[in-house]
Amino acid sequence: MRKIILALLLGFTILSGTGCLLPLYSGDPVKRNEQMIYTGENLRQIYREWERFWLLDQPNHMTPFQTNGGVI
Repeated sequence: MRKIILALLLGFTILSGTGCLLPLYSGDPVKRNEQMIYTGENLRQIYREWERFWLLDQPNHMTPFQTNGGVI
């Protein structure tokens, strides 16, 4: 049982170290630059998805003055 736990712990450590032991991006500078641009664009989209999920991108209907709600 101890060997299985140690093997799982070692496997998790190796797999979680992507970018250190195993390179995350390509060695070719042109391809690496392209991969980094794509990664940056994906991270930029997370903010918009988060706002859409929590309905923060909806227009604000609060006005600085009071209205009676009737049709003008």
